[in-house]
Amino acid sequence: MAVTAPAASERAGSPAAGGRLALQLLALSAAGLVVSVQQTLVIPLLPRLMIAFDASVTEVTWVFTVSLLAGAVSTPLLSRFGDMYGKKPMILVALALQVAGSTLCALSGSLGPLVAGRALQGVSAAMIPLAIALIRDTFPPRRMAGAIGFVSATMGIGGTAGLIVTGLVAARTDSHRPVFWINVALAVAVLVLVAVCARDVGERPGGRPDLPGALLLAGWLVCLLLAISEGDAWGWGSPGVLGLFGGAAALCALWTAVEMRVRAPLVDVRLMASGRSLAANSAALLLGFAMFAGFTLSAQFIQTPEETGYGLGGSVLDVGLLSLPSTATMLATSLSCGRLVARLGAAYTLAGGAALTAASFAWLAVFNDGPGDVLVYSAIQGAGLGTAYGALGTLAVQHVPMDKSGIASGINSLLRVAGGSVGGAVTAAVLDARTPHGAIAPELGGYVACFLLAAVGAALAAGVALVRGLRDRSAPLAGAPKAP
Repeated sequence: MAVTAPAASERAGSPAAGGRLALQLLALSAAGLVVSVQQTLVIPLLPRLMIAFDASVTEVTWVFTVSLLAGAVSTPLLSRFGDMYGKKPMILVALALQVAGSTLCALSGSLGPLVAGRALQGVSAAMIPLAIALIRDTFPPRRMAGAIGFVSATMGIGGTAGLIVTGLVAARTDSHRPVFWINVALAVAVLVLVAVCARDVGERPGGRPDLPGALLLAGWLVCLLLAISEGDAWGWGSPGVLGLFGGAAALCALWTAVEMRVRAPLVDVRLMASGRSLAANSAALLLGFAMFAGFTLSAQFIQTPEETGYGLGGSVLDVGLLSLPSTATMLATSLSCGRLVARLGAAYTLAGGAALTAASFAWLAVFNDGPGDVLVYSAIQGAGLGTAYGALGTLAVQHVPMDKSGIASGINSLLRVAGGSVGGAVTAAVLDARTPHGAIAPELGGYVACFLLAAVGAALAAGVALVRGLRDRSAPLAGAPKAP
């Protein structure tokens, strides 16, 4: 039976309703924070895991890669199920799998169970688009953009928090287990908070899931992201990588054909390819390229040994501490994002935020002599991403029907991850090419080239958003889609 949305007066008018919305936003933001923490906390542990499990670099890399693959597959699936059966139940499922995965990682004594636990953790990546869709169901239009911006900002804040937590724990113990036990405690607390505070009032049309579409989507996503993730290790021209790219292309074509003919598709391809969706998704791909490339690059740059002549010789904890300005400015701009979207529109706000992000990478490409330069970069980047991601979340869902807001946000999130995967692969190839034989680190020029690539990616995202804004100056904050 369908569940109808509350009346506008209940949603926005009374102090009691405002208090419920504040608690819901707190719960969803805390959930986003926990999900983001798990995405980065394992990165500094990879060298230690190689020693603990006597594993190669390729084997240990799966601790990170499997989470990415699981998140890519689960995000569109749980997002669509959220549209069909309710967003809150799917958020609780994602958080429960986060608890289970973190527990398995904490108990693991070998690489196999650790990889399995990381796969379960990766499923929780669907929480962010589900939270954005739930906000659209429950928040009044005038508060929706600000709430989406606040939840979106938790991605960057959680990433920094993950590095700081891991850095503090790594300095005091040789085991990987304490980090995951901390994540278990956080995930359990947030699970209870969401169960108590979140309200799911959107329509639930139900229906049968599109299993062929789900299987084909999972197939081509795994082929594509696995090829990108392992291309540098296996060789971009190797039969394995080329075969995966070919398989991804074939399965994607078949999936598109199936989705165009199914009565109730997992993904409405026509809607996702419409003008506003295409702009939001293209910007997500480009911004993801810039953000994830920049995040990994800056962490490596800070930890480069001083004997290279340019490195800062920092620790994992130093990476987190130098990222604190980004956390502060991201939080500040996400809180004001709603007012900017209301005044300028989501597309123009996104263009401004992406332009600031591009400026931050350009700054680091030119000024990279010491911690002060990194702090300036961090502050500008946080302001840019806080603005851009808040507006991007709004742009992704503002034009779609209410019963498709989950999958629209999910596809947007998926493309951001795909862009990040491409960014990571491209920058790794550039750094590898600029590392002299026998050297302990790449040349400074390699990092400069990568920072400029990230700046170009963010600038292109700004251009896409600007064009969208010029073409659609009066885009509504909610309602049915209209022709581009």
